[in-house]
Amino acid sequence: MNTDKIYAESIAKEYAPKSTSKIVALKKLDKKAKRKANIFAYSFGIITALILGTGMCLSMNVIGSGTFLTVFGVIIGIIGIIGVSVNFPIYKKMIESGKKKYAFEIMQLAKEISDEAE
Repeated sequence: MNTDKIYAESIAKEYAPKSTSKIVALKKLDKKAKRKANIFAYSFGIITALILGTGMCLSMNVIGSGTFLTVFGVIIGIIGIIGVSVNFPIYKKMIESGKKKYAFEIMQLAKEISDEAE
């Protein structure tokens, strides 16, 4: 077996024009259906976790001191806990709506791929 030939062919594949296959299109559609939900979940989760952490720091007197800041920190912490708690249910609803939006296209493309495989 000629290893130089195999090596040359593998390099040539890298520079050859790529044709978009239906599998790649299906993966892109799947990512597109989930993108908004993922962006929202990460952003909302980070923001509410920071709010929760700020509330904890205020309530434990790490930031400032006094009764007012402690009470204010507890209130901010509760808001953060609520935000973190509702993040996953909101994410699931957004995933469902994204899947419903692109379901027809994905199912049609998946059927075409499965028909070609037979």
